[in-house]
Amino acid sequence: MKTIYLDNNATTRVADEVIEAIKPFFTERYGNPSSMHFFGGSVAREIANARANMAELLGASPHEIVFTSGGTESDSTAILSALNTLPERREIVTTRVEHPAVLNLCKHLARFKGYTVKWISVDKSGMIDMEDVKRAINDKTAIVSAMWANNETGVIFPVVEIAEIAAGHGALMHTDAVQAVGKIPINLSKTNINFLSLSGHKLHAPKGIGALYIKKGTRFSPFMIGGHQESNRRGGTENVPGIVGLGEAARLAMNNFNEENTRVKKMRDRLQQGLLEKVSQARVNGRPESRLPNTLNIGFEFVEGEAILMRLDDKGICASSGSACTSGSLEPSHVLRAMGVPFTAVHGSIRFSLSRYNTEDEIEFVIEETPRIIETLRAMSPFNVDNFNTACIVQ
Repeated sequence: MKTIYLDNNATTRVADEVIEAIKPFFTERYGNPSSMHFFGGSVAREIANARANMAELLGASPHEIVFTSGGTESDSTAILSALNTLPERREIVTTRVEHPAVLNLCKHLARFKGYTVKWISVDKSGMIDMEDVKRAINDKTAIVSAMWANNETGVIFPVVEIAEIAAGHGALMHTDAVQAVGKIPINLSKTNINFLSLSGHKLHAPKGIGALYIKKGTRFSPFMIGGHQESNRRGGTENVPGIVGLGEAARLAMNNFNEENTRVKKMRDRLQQGLLEKVSQARVNGRPESRLPNTLNIGFEFVEGEAILMRLDDKGICASSGSACTSGSLEPSHVLRAMGVPFTAVHGSIRFSLSRYNTEDEIEFVIEETPRIIETLRAMSPFNVDNFNTACIVQ
């Protein structure tokens, strides 16, 4: 049975080109980039090339890029650095729909370190209210952390505008852009964003590698203390294969922007249209006009998401009920709850996230099989669905 992988917001297939690029660094090019000899020094040059590719993808300069182990480390590094360099400021502003890497860190800082966290809500379409943002940020704010694009709904936040507000109060701005990098154009050169986090395994690079953008002139306190690596900003011997792979993935992302925003988006829209046409009492979660081109979060009323996923899996279809980092919990998605998605749909919401490796035939197979699964599960449901007649998109 063929696997149809539609869970790319959880992780992605490592690109063939990336695998080929990193192979030599496990075998004949295994030198330590900090070594004085040519064998190690040549490896250091490959790290520099990867840094240049990553910077070009983000519209940044190479010196503004620090390689990390992934998105979670980058998030923690940015937020803790802001608090350490602005000790007189004791407030953090973030949203209620952040990834657990930010959400749980902020809760920890409030509970154990005495920081005040101001939580920005979202509306029914998953978008934040800029008036709430303006009210929350003040001269006591150390850092504002708002994701560039939501990992569950794909909704894109106005982070550039939020950064301007933060800068006006002398606060630092961080954005978790793990889902956005490689999918939509990003140019940090003329923004007030101080920190941006990304993770390699979301854009066809290996797991265990990521990066943190630190805007030139931003005061910085390292999280990983050790050697001189990363210009004294992140100690520890570099993950050379991972860094080279991330650099190659960044190059590929730049070459594939048009495909991401045309063919992938067209497949996503076809999947959305097909499911809404064939399944009654279905609703799209997330603002239609402001979403990542690869993401569809759709709620099927009166069924359980876990049951849907199990039956999809029986057909070889991989999807998700939300963030992979919260999938072990039986609690409904904190993102969908913050959006006010009705109880009848929140437990039956499924996230399909595509990549350039998906095909039109795969999408048609999902459109064919999913309605049958929903019909079977609803026939077993104790709820009466007769009063709900139409599919809808939440605007």
